[in-house]
Amino acid sequence: MYHVYSHNDLDGVSCGIIARIAFGANVTNRYNSVQGLDLQVERYLEKAVEDDHLFITDLSVNKENEERIESFIKKGGNVTLIDHHKTALHLNDYTWGNVTVAYPDGHLACATSLLYDYLVEHYDLEKTNALNEFVDLVRQWDTWEWDQNKTMNAKRLNDLFYMLSIDEFEERMVRRLTSEDSFSFDEFEEKLLDMEETKIERYIKRKRRELVQTFIGDYCVGIVHAESYHSELGNVLGKDCPHLDYITILNLGGKKMSFRTIHDEVDVSAVAAKFNGGGHVKAAGATLTEEAYKLFIATPFSIEPLRVDALRNQFNIKESKLGSLYRSEDKTFYIYPASDKEWVLEENKVKKQTYPSFAEAENNIKRYEKAWLVRDDQFIHFIRQTMIEGKKS
Repeated sequence: MYHVYSHNDLDGVSCGIIARIAFGANVTNRYNSVQGLDLQVERYLEKAVEDDHLFITDLSVNKENEERIESFIKKGGNVTLIDHHKTALHLNDYTWGNVTVAYPDGHLACATSLLYDYLVEHYDLEKTNALNEFVDLVRQWDTWEWDQNKTMNAKRLNDLFYMLSIDEFEERMVRRLTSEDSFSFDEFEEKLLDMEETKIERYIKRKRRELVQTFIGDYCVGIVHAESYHSELGNVLGKDCPHLDYITILNLGGKKMSFRTIHDEVDVSAVAAKFNGGGHVKAAGATLTEEAYKLFIATPFSIEPLRVDALRNQFNIKESKLGSLYRSEDKTFYIYPASDKEWVLEENKVKKQTYPSFAEAENNIKRYEKAWLVRDDQFIHFIRQTMIEGKKS
């Protein structure tokens, strides 16, 4: 008998789906949170049946369970751990550990793609077009490659996963992947997904207006409370506010934190590790500890949300040759080009500094002044006043 202990997200559950296709009725799947895995592994090892095989996928075990598994293996037990998080790379020191972050061609791996390859190689699982397509959609979603490639079906697959129960999603996918020549959504699912897309957009707009900004250590951090759509929310907020080093998404009910970044130079798995969490370079998570509560909730509690840049402007737009007008609570900022490679920043109509690019000037006033792009009417008024003052002088 085979047993799969996996994560309870799309990548983790897809490991269970692949295992069911490979082993049929001879496999049981158990999906766990990051925090719940170690207790389940400990219980399994205490009651393991001879000749059974445990697969741990998309999650890693703590030090105590590393030692328990190693002892179990030496006594003839069967355990295979397959993961893709860099925080689990040390498990490759064990014969039962199989951790790969990226393939030789540079593409990032996910647990589903690694398990698929493993079962093809060691258990003669037959590759099919449908399985190949499904596994790659999961991989693109989990590694966020879909956003770069604009593979919207990867995002829609994750949306569908969260719209259905895990059991229903698993059953639908197993039936489809064993009966269809290629992977696609059915008509009913397409309609559901279209409605869900609208719902997600509304949710993200609302949460953007709740985003607060503060410095934690050396990082300029955006903080928002949300129970749903963490990946989509982190991605949109990161792109909308690129001056923020990373986004922290807090779920108080679940006592969990998610970290997201769009910046190559920021490693949020290292941030998560400070709170006994882990994950990927650009997407990670942790339990909400007392220390984290003070840093991300108690201290920033009185901070007002960030103002949103004006959206429908025709004149006061970013990188305009006429300049761009921003405001903070008590200051006015005007960024205008002196040349193709020099942008001037004025603070309250006094030249403050020059920058080699508009983005760097804007980044500065958003990070340190929490400034926002004002509406056209305020911009036009500013330009008129500047012209009048210029004539008087």
